[in-house]
Amino acid sequence: MPGFRAKIRIGILIIVVVGICLAALYGLLKPISNGCIMTYMYPTYIPISSSESISPGKYGLYLYHEGWKKIDFKEHLKKLSGVPVLFIPGNGGSFKQVRSLAAESDRAYQNGPLERTFYHEATLRAEEGGGDINLSSFQLPSQYTSRLDWFAVDLEGEHSAMDGAILEAHTEYVVRAIHKILDQYKVSYDTRTREGAVVSGSLPKSVILVGHSMGGFVARAAVIHPHLRKSAVETVLTLSTPHQSPPVALQPSLGYYFARVNSKWREGYKVQTTNTGRYVSDPVLSNVVVVSISGAYNDYQVRSKLTSLDNIVPPTHGFMISSTAMKNVWLSMEHQAILWCNQLVVQVSHTLLSLIDSRTGQPFADSQKRLAVFARMLRSGISHYFDWMVQLPRYKQPINIPVHNTKDVTGSPLHRLIACPANVHWNDGGLDRDLYIQINEVTVLAMDGRRRWLDIQKLGLNGKSHFVLVTNLEPCSGIRLHLWPEKGKSATTLPLNDRVVEVTAKIMRIPSGPAPRQLEPGSQTEQAPPSAVFWLGPEDMHGFRFLTISVAPRPSISGRPPPAASMAVGQFFNPEEGSQELSPWFMLQSSYSQKDLVLEEAHPLAVKLSFGISVGLLPVTLSLKTVSCGIRNSGLPEEEAGDIESSRLCKLRCFPPVALAWDDTSGLHIYPNLNSEIIVVDSSPAYWSSTQQSEKTIVLLLVDPHCSYKSSISISVSAAASRLLLLYSPKIVGFSVAVVFFALMRQAYSWDLDLRIPSMLTALESNLTLLSHLFPLAILPIFFSLFLSLLMSQPLPPFASFIGISLICYIFANGFIAIIILITHLVFFVAAVTHIFIKTRWQMWERNYSFLSLRWFVNHSSSVFSLKVVRVLRSNPVLVMALTAMILASLVHPSFGLLILLLYHFLCCHNALCSSFLTASCGSHEQITENLDCNSEDYSGSEKKNFKFDGSFKRTFPSEDNLSNSPDSSRSFGDAQLDLFHHRHGLLILHLVATMMFAPSVVAWFQRLALGESLPWFLDAVLCIGVILHGICNSKPEFNSFFVSFAGIPIRNVRLYFIYLIAGYWSYFSGLTLSPYRVFYAMSAVGAISFGLRMWRSWNGEKREVTYSSRKHSHRH
Repeated sequence: MPGFRAKIRIGILIIVVVGICLAALYGLLKPISNGCIMTYMYPTYIPISSSESISPGKYGLYLYHEGWKKIDFKEHLKKLSGVPVLFIPGNGGSFKQVRSLAAESDRAYQNGPLERTFYHEATLRAEEGGGDINLSSFQLPSQYTSRLDWFAVDLEGEHSAMDGAILEAHTEYVVRAIHKILDQYKVSYDTRTREGAVVSGSLPKSVILVGHSMGGFVARAAVIHPHLRKSAVETVLTLSTPHQSPPVALQPSLGYYFARVNSKWREGYKVQTTNTGRYVSDPVLSNVVVVSISGAYNDYQVRSKLTSLDNIVPPTHGFMISSTAMKNVWLSMEHQAILWCNQLVVQVSHTLLSLIDSRTGQPFADSQKRLAVFARMLRSGISHYFDWMVQLPRYKQPINIPVHNTKDVTGSPLHRLIACPANVHWNDGGLDRDLYIQINEVTVLAMDGRRRWLDIQKLGLNGKSHFVLVTNLEPCSGIRLHLWPEKGKSATTLPLNDRVVEVTAKIMRIPSGPAPRQLEPGSQTEQAPPSAVFWLGPEDMHGFRFLTISVAPRPSISGRPPPAASMAVGQFFNPEEGSQELSPWFMLQSSYSQKDLVLEEAHPLAVKLSFGISVGLLPVTLSLKTVSCGIRNSGLPEEEAGDIESSRLCKLRCFPPVALAWDDTSGLHIYPNLNSEIIVVDSSPAYWSSTQQSEKTIVLLLVDPHCSYKSSISISVSAAASRLLLLYSPKIVGFSVAVVFFALMRQAYSWDLDLRIPSMLTALESNLTLLSHLFPLAILPIFFSLFLSLLMSQPLPPFASFIGISLICYIFANGFIAIIILITHLVFFVAAVTHIFIKTRWQMWERNYSFLSLRWFVNHSSSVFSLKVVRVLRSNPVLVMALTAMILASLVHPSFGLLILLLYHFLCCHNALCSSFLTASCGSHEQITENLDCNSEDYSGSEKKNFKFDGSFKRTFPSEDNLSNSPDSSRSFGDAQLDLFHHRHGLLILHLVATMMFAPSVVAWFQRLALGESLPWFLDAVLCIGVILHGICNSKPEFNSFFVSFAGIPIRNVRLYFIYLIAGYWSYFSGLTLSPYRVFYAMSAVGAISFGLRMWRSWNGEKREVTYSSRKHSHRH
């Protein structure tokens, strides 16, 4: 019964794992509507000849030209005078992917800067050096002074994300391409000078690098390359680039290359000093700025956590921003769509053009100015200050608004906010009349040219100290807001107009949904979706008595066309009344039953939902349905106030809801016109490096206070499954290797106790026992990792989610390994049955006359085995296999050496299983074992029967002298073969996982094969040789323990199960750190130890015989 329950548990585990994989696959394959607009262009690619190339004829360099007219390439190169920008494609990418960015940059240069708006702009934060530079002095130019010359490297579409050697080769070529570009400008300049052409501007001294995916990492690797000219690269912009680690961190050399580059970048921003601490020079990378843009939650290949620059680039020299938080973009997009999504491409093009100093025609030399330009052009005000709006612990200071500094009559400083420009300034006398609002809600439904007065002291009673307003009117041209001091009680003698503070600049833009439509011709238009939000805290309104909202007359004086439907709704509210805490238990319950929240009329305009579990891990489907909007009390007949009519009329009264989701990693995600949406953020909860803020997600709902809503919350199972595998697949891979090591530990431990070696499935199931094995193997390392965080003074990850997700990944890894074990069991069973069937049939067929010719051919072909070379190879099959595997791993590719090792394991397992089957079926009078190396040296006791394979399928039987009729003798031999099978099967599973981890690298190797592949990385070859040594030196069960002695003095009985335990813990920590490639260090170390112990045993002449009749088994027959 206990064994049956164990099988049931394994079966349930496999079913759950398969179900999660299918749900994740469904979620990942669903079509995505990203809202991107396609970019169109007329591309021409001009090849740049180069006398220097790391691989002549392999890689290439091109200059992009936009236009449909045919041009002369040489004449075009002579005119090079802009700012050089080099595009580096990513994994499997093409140099032609530069076309969208280059085409839009050309249009932006010709059409000029984007139209200026007066929404609140983002600034550099204090930790980014925002206090050292005044961003208010930066203004967009009216016309760009220099164009961007876009170059692109052709890297033959190689898969740089799968092999470290490819990354290194790409880096070498990019460095040479940068030098070639700078030299080309010098050649073009000299040519124009010789020909007497007009020469203006200065020669570029640096190249802007723009990299997509792995191309962004290649750009960073090129910056710290020792052969790169000084100051040749000072600005790097990356699109969906993994900076922290490879997206598929399976190959050791790839992970090592990432770690080495990131380490050099950390050192590059440190002040150069001597050993005694004496100052030598400024940081090597002190003038390099890096900005990383992620594609957010729709980018399945590179998550936002990987695109982060934390602990690589200091905040004073770079930042990461999600495309969902970018100004004028607000969209999440797939990995490739980020290259052609017009909203993002246009914003990036204008950003790069804004980096150019009008005085020099080249990018700003000051790194802080370039970083300020990036912040101003890419960040939006709402994403920059959302954390302050919802009063997160880190940001409780008021919004900083650009000010003019003046002094009153006493000489005290007076800060006056910048007002709207004069060309859109309103004359107060133009307003028809003032309206005094007596309730804490204010509504604007038309551009009526009126000014609304709100008494802050009166309307802000009972804790309603915050004011929020949503509108679709543009600041300055459509709406303006002012704070007025209390009349007659001011100590200053300045005129009233000088004491009134305009706060229009605090209006922050948000993306709006589709324009409103008329339900019927001539009928009232639906409420317009908001396109801006305005927020004031008590610290902003301190010292003021009135807030005024002035709406422009229709049409506005500026001549701007008014919106189809005007809308503004404001409210004084108490943030605590609109705050909802959704516990983890509430969210887990919503995974199988929908949960509802009701917002009654007169609710706060801003409703804060705090999810106890990040929606980046458990995406929620959030639905908002309008229940009522005061229609039933309006005197309409009941039939006219029904659900359909109520919904139709509420659209005329209530503005469409907006959801703003905030995550500590990926920033802001905005969902306009919220009806029913899957709310998901690209967060990174439950990582060892995660912060406490990553455990929760804040969602701010902007909903009309005139209406009541029914909110439904449910967990999207398919989205949650896909997020689990996307976020934690590196952790699952590391845990999978740990699971195999722990199972091998159980097998070795059973051997040392003189017990039967359990099967891999039995060992795996026993390691899931809660108290005896699961706690020390899976839970204890998690607590140890938290203890290490305390010792290293690192922030602790979210405790509950970190432990919970780690255990889920560990159990998932057990299920994954169980599936592999069952598949291999099935393969071995089919192979063994087929083998025995053919042998049996062969004995019957060889008596048939028609098979005499075939029999004659087989007997004569067996003479080949008598050749000396063949006899030498047959006498040392292990040596031949080892040399073949090591040569392939060292000179061709590591995976091929591992494949040879797997073949060796398979043959030995097959031989042992066939022998076990025949022993069980034939008893003591009919037994067979083929004399393969797997057991030729083992089990030399009196009960072992030797049978030779002479090249034919003829079955031979032992002589009567060696034959024992004892059932125990038969059973002992069968048990020996079964133990051997379980032992070799465990090694096969471990090395099969290792081979699978090299699969992506093999794909890249085959792609480069036709172009001339170089030798494998030394690190990969050495580690794989260690893995091969493990498979060879630990090929038999008795090698699970070694008695080490020195000069005849016993020192230690080395037991391999303890080494397996340490290797399992190492692999477990590799999974926790999301570095699964480090498991190869453990595998190689085990191989080196096994090899050393085998050599020690051989040198000391130790020979150990295993007599199975003397082993005490505790199993039941």
